[in-house]
Amino acid sequence: MSMRSQLLKGILEGCMLSIISRQTVYGYELSMILRDHGLSVSEGSIYPVLLRLQKEKLIKGEMKKSPNGPNRKYYFLTDEGAEALEEFRSNWEGVKTPVDRMLGED
Repeated sequence: MSMRSQLLKGILEGCMLSIISRQTVYGYELSMILRDHGLSVSEGSIYPVLLRLQKEKLIKGEMKKSPNGPNRKYYFLTDEGAEALEEFRSNWEGVKTPVDRMLGED
């Protein structure tokens, strides 16, 4: 596994919670939003995380009619998910700031 993959795996859950906090999305749509932000993640990586987030009651999934094709499962954030997202943001800042400082040093 590449270093980039290992880093991404550690932050994927927080990124997904952030996207879902802004809009209800279905799995493929979520992968496209991540890709549009520069994080290429396969659908095969996203669905296990979605299942885990549902088990932990951080998100809920609801089947809805699709404008084109079969019904889709749309995901939305729960109150517990909002709390987890805030915790992720706090933890991320605690890691990001010192790492940015170290990487910026010559």
